[in-house]
Amino acid sequence: MRLVLIAVLLAALAGATAYWMRGDEEEADGYVTEAVGRGAVTATVTATGTVNPVTTVQVGTYVSGPIIALDVDFNSTVRKGERVAKIDPAAFQVKVQSAEANLANARARVVKARADLVLKRLTHERNVELRGKDLIAQNDLDTAKSNFDQALAQVALDEAGVKQAEAALQEARINLNYTDIRSPVDGVVVSRSVDVGQTVAASFQTPTLFQIAQDLTKMQVNASVSESDIGGVDEGQPGRFTVDAFPGREFSGAVVQVRNAPVTVLNVVTYDVVIAVDNPDLSLKPGMTAAVVITTGARDDVLRVPLRALSFNPNHGSPPGSAPSRAGAEAVWRLGAGGTLERVEVRTGLRDDQYAAIDAGDLAAGDEVAVALRRAPDKREPVRIPGMPMRPR
Repeated sequence: MRLVLIAVLLAALAGATAYWMRGDEEEADGYVTEAVGRGAVTATVTATGTVNPVTTVQVGTYVSGPIIALDVDFNSTVRKGERVAKIDPAAFQVKVQSAEANLANARARVVKARADLVLKRLTHERNVELRGKDLIAQNDLDTAKSNFDQALAQVALDEAGVKQAEAALQEARINLNYTDIRSPVDGVVVSRSVDVGQTVAASFQTPTLFQIAQDLTKMQVNASVSESDIGGVDEGQPGRFTVDAFPGREFSGAVVQVRNAPVTVLNVVTYDVVIAVDNPDLSLKPGMTAAVVITTGARDDVLRVPLRALSFNPNHGSPPGSAPSRAGAEAVWRLGAGGTLERVEVRTGLRDDQYAAIDAGDLAAGDEVAVALRRAPDKREPVRIPGMPMRPR
C-alpha cells in the first residue's frame, strides 16, 4: 500500500512539473509593435571618477632636521614665496661659519703665494743678469727659473682653492636658506603631513610635508572610461556628473583630455578622461567620488526606431533587453495590411539606450514596426494536485 501511494504522488508531481513548464511554451498570437517617430537621440558614456584640483603641488624639503615652526595649517591660504614651515637652522649656521673660515684661509694662502711669486721673480731676473756676466753657474740660473715657475703655479692653485671655498660657502648658505620651507605657488593647503618637533630626513627622497592646491575654483574630474567606450570620447564633448554630497545637484563641464596611458586592474582596461569644471562656490572638495555621464553625440528631430525593433526576428522573437552591438546595415520588420510583416533594410547611426537614428531606409514616421511576439493567453485547465497551490493565471 505504501509503494502504491508513493507511485501516485510521483506521477502527480511529474504532471505538475510538465504543466508548469508548458506555461512558457505558449503560442504566438500576433506581434507587439511600436511606431517609428521623430525625436532626439543622445549617445552617452557613463563612468566613475574622482574630483581633483587642476594643479596640486607637493611641498617637500631639501634638507634634513627637526621642524621647529609651522606657519600654516589645513585650508590655509598661502602666497608664492610665503614661509610655511621652518627646520632647525643651527647645524646649517655652523656649516656656514665653517665655510666662511675656509674661504678666509684660502684667500690668505693666495696672498702668501703672490708674495712668494714676487720674490721668485726678482731672484730669477737677478740671476739672469749675473749669468750674463758669467758671475754664477748655469745651474743656479736653472734653479731660480724653476722656483719662479713653481711660484706661478702655486698662485694659480691657491686662487682655484679660493673659488672652491666660495662654492662651498654658497652651498652652505643655500642649505641654510632651505631651512625656511616656502610655498612655490599661490593656493590653499589641502594636506599637512608634519608637526612641530618631528624630524624630516631628505637623504634618499624628498619627503612631502604639504600639498597645496593652486586654485580650488577650477577643478577637474578624472574619470575611468572602459576600453569598450573610449572610442567615442573626444576632447570638447560635454560632461556632467553628480557627487554624493549634493544628490540633487548636477555639475557640468567639458572633456579637456583623453589620456592614452591604459590603466589595467584585474584584467579590466580603462583610460583616464579629464573633465574640467568650474567651482566658484567651492562646493566640490578634492577626492569626492563623481558619477560621470559624457555626451558623445546628440541629434535632434531625427527619424528613430526602438532598439528592440532592430533585434527582433519573427521566427525567434526578441530576447528581452537584446540590442545590436554595432551600427550599420540592418533590418526591421514593418507591419503591413492584414497583419503581415515586411522586412525593411535600414542603415542606423547614432543610438542611445532606447533608440537608434535611421540614416537610410524605406521607413517613415508613423510606420509600425514589430518589437516582440504577442503571446496568446493560456486557456488550458490547470492540473489539480491535492496539497499543491494552483498556478497563477
